[in-house]
Amino acid sequence: MKAVKLFIGLAFALIAGSASAQDFSDPQYAKWGETPEQRKENILASTFLKEELANRNFNQAAKYLQQLLQNCPAASENTYANGIKLYKQKINRARSLAEKNGYVDSLLLLYDIRLVHFGAHPKRGKAYILDRKAREHLTYREGDREGIRKDFEIAIAAQVEVNGTADAELVAIYFKNLCDDYKNDIVDAMTIVNAYEENSKYFNSADESQAEFKNQFETSFGTSGAASCENLQKIFEPKIAAAPSDEKLLAHAFQLMSKTGCESDFYLSVGEMYYGVNPQSSVAMLLAQIFQNKKEFGKANKYLREALAKETVADEREKLLARIGILEMTANNYAEAVKAFNESIAVDETDDDGLALYFLAQCYVAGSKDCGSELAKHSVYWVAYDLVQKAIPMMEVAGISQVEAAKNLANSYRSVFPTAEECFFAELKEGVAYTITCGLAKGLKTTVRYRAQ
Repeated sequence: MKAVKLFIGLAFALIAGSASAQDFSDPQYAKWGETPEQRKENILASTFLKEELANRNFNQAAKYLQQLLQNCPAASENTYANGIKLYKQKINRARSLAEKNGYVDSLLLLYDIRLVHFGAHPKRGKAYILDRKAREHLTYREGDREGIRKDFEIAIAAQVEVNGTADAELVAIYFKNLCDDYKNDIVDAMTIVNAYEENSKYFNSADESQAEFKNQFETSFGTSGAASCENLQKIFEPKIAAAPSDEKLLAHAFQLMSKTGCESDFYLSVGEMYYGVNPQSSVAMLLAQIFQNKKEFGKANKYLREALAKETVADEREKLLARIGILEMTANNYAEAVKAFNESIAVDETDDDGLALYFLAQCYVAGSKDCGSELAKHSVYWVAYDLVQKAIPMMEVAGISQVEAAKNLANSYRSVFPTAEECFFAELKEGVAYTITCGLAKGLKTTVRYRAQ
């Protein structure tokens, strides 16, 4: 131990000797003190602070830190970098809660002092300092919920002020803790809803590196319980009653309730009011799905067809027509479903995911009940089989989940082909062309095939 102390003493002596050879009257040293002597002492203190910290002499290091903060707080960022390291060590070694809290106070105060003197730093200025302070507050004083929220909100505001946006990770951490506070009855549901709306914009242009934080943000909101349909209705019902034509308010309420998966009467009324002031096809499709789930097919059809009448974008028209086809099929209106599916396919046959063909085949089969003879009914399955077989590779490429169901359906259709005997008596040879004579598939051309025996 004596050898170590002797070595340290010699090192300090060498440092002091080197410092004495410098001319501290030079203006470049002005930030370290008013006189050359003061400058020399403070520069030495900065060096000794680092050395004592490295040698784990934390009490002595603290004395040098206090000297620097008192005499030249704007001299060097290193004062704060080393000071932060020092107080973290002291926090970890505190022997009592009171002692630990005292060191935490000093750590947070150090960030405040740094902000005063280095807040304008181009890289590690206001936004950086307040970000670090908020995270340290959470780490070392987790129970101070109000103080943590305040520091995170100040840090986010500073980042927006300096950088035009906020750090995705910082926002995700803040919002998770805010949602935790809601679960513990510290803040109310409206606080969560407002914070979600206020901060979700920082993820609008998130790249892959921020995807994790965006997911954390959305998951926190989804699992918080604050966005329940009941809570959202309590929040928005009186506001909408007071301003039923406020497009921004209606959009806010409708979007939040849509994300929550609401299907209440209030949600539907909000959706219809929003569609009234902003008739977008995306809104109509959402409303149609809810009305379809409630088996109110008339209203669902109304919104889809209104959206179709206004929509000019080919891809959107294709989706709307397919949805109309599914809706009509669900309501057993197979003729209208066939019309819609065929129109959807005609929009762009090269960009088809196969679902329209898959459902169209089922409509043709359902329409075969109007055929008189067994042969006529069974011949419709040739067309239906062809459509499903065409749909399957498209569905596979598009990643559609019903691929296996389509394969099973094709096999079931094949098992209902006319028998060789039926075809023989109708003078139909396998492989020859055939035109369907009845049902919704009437007039479609196909090929004669025998049922496998």
